[in-house]
Amino acid sequence: MGTMSEEIVFKVLKESGKPLKSAEIAEIAGIDKKEVDKAIKNLKKGGKIISPKRCYYAPAE
Repeated sequence: MGTMSEEIVFKVLKESGKPLKSAEIAEIAGIDKKEVDKAIKNLKKGGKIISPKRCYYAPAE
């Protein structure tokens, strides 16, 4: 996969079982929201995650 942040963000999303906002992901993961936003952008580009509704993210499976 990509960076450490991307792996953490993906793991948080997978384990949550529901779509989350980037601020929620940052809080759960304990990483900076800017890092989370960057990771989300890369994960979306790579098709790993989707955005089921505006500002919410979920794994693509």
